[in-house]
Amino acid sequence: MSDVTLENLICRRDNLEKVLDNLKEGIIAHDMQRRIFFFNKEAERITGYSRQEILGRDCHEAFGSPFCGEHCIFCEDSASPAEKSEYILNLTTKTGEHRRIEVTITSMQSGNQQFEGVISSFRDITDLFSLQMKAGELASFANIIGRDNKMLDIFKQIRDVSGYDYPVHISGETGTGKELVANAVHNESPRAGAPFVPINCGALPEGLIESELFGHVKGAFSGAIRDKKGRFELADGGTIFLDEVTELSNNMQAKLLRFLQEGRFERVGGEQTGSVNARVISATNKDLKTEVKQGRFRDDLYYRLNVIPIHLPPLRERKIDIPLLVERFLKDAGDRYSRRPLKVSNEAMSLMLDYRWPGNVRELQNAIQFAFVKCSGKIISAKDLPLELRDKENACIRRGPSKKLDVESVRAALIKTGGNKARAARLLGVGRATLYRFLSDHRDLQDTVN
Repeated sequence: MSDVTLENLICRRDNLEKVLDNLKEGIIAHDMQRRIFFFNKEAERITGYSRQEILGRDCHEAFGSPFCGEHCIFCEDSASPAEKSEYILNLTTKTGEHRRIEVTITSMQSGNQQFEGVISSFRDITDLFSLQMKAGELASFANIIGRDNKMLDIFKQIRDVSGYDYPVHISGETGTGKELVANAVHNESPRAGAPFVPINCGALPEGLIESELFGHVKGAFSGAIRDKKGRFELADGGTIFLDEVTELSNNMQAKLLRFLQEGRFERVGGEQTGSVNARVISATNKDLKTEVKQGRFRDDLYYRLNVIPIHLPPLRERKIDIPLLVERFLKDAGDRYSRRPLKVSNEAMSLMLDYRWPGNVRELQNAIQFAFVKCSGKIISAKDLPLELRDKENACIRRGPSKKLDVESVRAALIKTGGNKARAARLLGVGRATLYRFLSDHRDLQDTVN
């Protein structure tokens, strides 16, 4: 078959449709006005929508919200699509199922280089994601780093609750990443394209918190020179995150309770009642039940907020994630300052694994930034770490017996895994922290690791 004949065959619309219909990826294409002009069979299978329901319609109207969620650039007035972009998003099918899909967006241009629309190819990775989670192969999810079983449980909770609008309450020590989890719940939900509005309830004085939450009208108080929307109004259609919610006064707790019960509110100084559709996620580093028992938090508000509880473990209870977090923080620092990512010596890593981390992930990030600045070579050593990490009084007490290691078995494992310490630890049947400590005590193995 000649090239001309092949080109003529492909250029025929019916033949091209047959080719695209036989792909194992969903294909959807729309013009610059978001009118859908192509939708293949795999797209029908994944989304649950038929071509008759989709073709010729505005993309946002056809699916009830932007198909691409927060990644949609056609929500803006002047859309200028990139030549190619890739991302993962959650899709709600016609029957209400939540599917995780991998999407590639490619812009379409005319002969004079004018944008004519975009074509999106996507594949369903829901089952693959579930298998990775069950097998413990995930190292991150929704911008949250973690491989420890406790974090894999958190990932599963985020995925499970994101499809529902019930209130979520996140508890955990300071620095464990409560806002990051709240953001993940929002971004994994059908509300992902709408605003995520955080407010720190403990950072504002009593006189301002009501105005911040519910807004005010002009002249309501000194300094109110114009009408102002509150955070709940700004979060309409999206999610509001109430951090340090236990810091709210009894008066504000009552007003928040009313909003949660009725979905209605009044601006400070106003007479009109407004309503918004916003999901509420709250968080605190205190024990909410204890606050209720001691009379500092309303029990009826507790039951309204604590519908779906998520508890974040402290970093000292998931030491296996420390090397992953260190690697990410060093990469971020290297990218930001155009510097090759540094490595960490076994001695320095051992100190970090032994430290208690009262400030959790936030403190670890600060320590890595400190070491990044202080280190003058290519490898971060113990002397580059903050002083408190080198203080043995701050070290965790190691409990229980650990499996004995010997130089030859460790060397053999490192050779077999090409120096990959995580895989070597699994091969030896010990935790990564145990292997790091052993390597710190046996510097003659350094050449094998490197």
